[in-house]
Amino acid sequence: MKGTIDLKRLGSQTLNEQLYHAHLPNGLDVYVMPKPDYNEKYAVFAAKYGSIDTNFIYPGEEKATLTPAGVAHFLEHKLFEQRQGNVFEDFAAWGASVNAYTSYCLTSYLFSTTDNFYPCLETLVNFVQNPYFTEENVAKEQGIIAQEITMYEDDPEFQVISNLLQGLYRRNPVREKIAGTVESVSSITPDILYQCHGTFYHPENMVLFAIGAIEPEATIRLVESRLQAHDHKARGVIRRLYPHEPLPVAQARVEAQMSVARPLCYIGFKDVDLQTGDELLYRQLASSLTLQLLLGKTSALYNRLYESGLIDNTFSAYYTAEASFAHAVLGGATPDPGKLEAAISVGLREARENGVPEEEFQRQKRKSIGGFLYAFNSLEFIANNFIATGFRGSSLFSYLDILQRLSLEDVDRCLQEQFREKRMAVSIVWPRA
Repeated sequence: MKGTIDLKRLGSQTLNEQLYHAHLPNGLDVYVMPKPDYNEKYAVFAAKYGSIDTNFIYPGEEKATLTPAGVAHFLEHKLFEQRQGNVFEDFAAWGASVNAYTSYCLTSYLFSTTDNFYPCLETLVNFVQNPYFTEENVAKEQGIIAQEITMYEDDPEFQVISNLLQGLYRRNPVREKIAGTVESVSSITPDILYQCHGTFYHPENMVLFAIGAIEPEATIRLVESRLQAHDHKARGVIRRLYPHEPLPVAQARVEAQMSVARPLCYIGFKDVDLQTGDELLYRQLASSLTLQLLLGKTSALYNRLYESGLIDNTFSAYYTAEASFAHAVLGGATPDPGKLEAAISVGLREARENGVPEEEFQRQKRKSIGGFLYAFNSLEFIANNFIATGFRGSSLFSYLDILQRLSLEDVDRCLQEQFREKRMAVSIVWPRA
């Protein structure tokens, strides 16, 4: 075969996983992780192309291309419809489950199966690389996605987070909905879809990861053979254009009224000290650990809020980070958003002034390490997180090493620098009067 296969044992001795890697001549990186003791087989074919990639320069060109919001999500929907029929039927006939999702930064196509892995893999590569768009089927999809957008706009949980991102960000496209708007979707044409597919679905901008009781070389050979017909040539890097995002939030408070039984209150903290590669992963894990120490279900602040009735089991706290944006989000349903906001502000101030006990830090750190090791029992977790982390310039196999290196000083830095009122926005959905 043309691609070179390298057997590597990556990660720590604790993980002890083998990973086969081939970098194909067309630029595609293929990874195969054998799991001979598993019945399930899982594969993901992903493009580094998400909803925020609306302004870009094609490799070798100088002029920027600006596309409507929602094209990445639209493409994800349309690729399942091929000239010969709907791809879902093919996977169902083989007893496999196929799906896809679009995030802010990537689009993934995936399937899981216990049998017929290689026919499924062949079909996955084929339909993702062979778009079929017409004026008629694009117009039909516009109506479907417009209904989806309208449905989400009526969803209070979706709307409160969407409003929060618009409050946090002034210019970054993460403030826009992944599916776009009814207006932006109505302006998408077959030409735009073909252009974006040709730009972002080139093998150089994609990764394929397969895992399970599969044979690495046979898997890589099949992928390479299915792509040879396209005769992809190396072409260089896509230049993605993101506006500069200032530190001040766009709007400190965003409020709406919807059909909810109790108010929803979410608080966000914008992080503009962005990183890449392992530094980005380090910041993500340090920030996530800090949130768990402050507001995880075993924390003193969480229990204080819960016992006072200000939060319930809908409350959550998480940190998300990409090379172009990062933020923390925390909140849920509450009878009194004002009191909840004030109580969390007091809790953050106390943590900044008093610090986190070393014993509690070590306990939560061990819990995070244990949770990560447990998650490695899931093929879905491994495959999707390997790709997402790789697109950020790091590796899933760096997780454990970084978690073990985290210190109490990292937590204190997060408290002192990131979770500050000047970086904060609040989104509230009140019950409709």
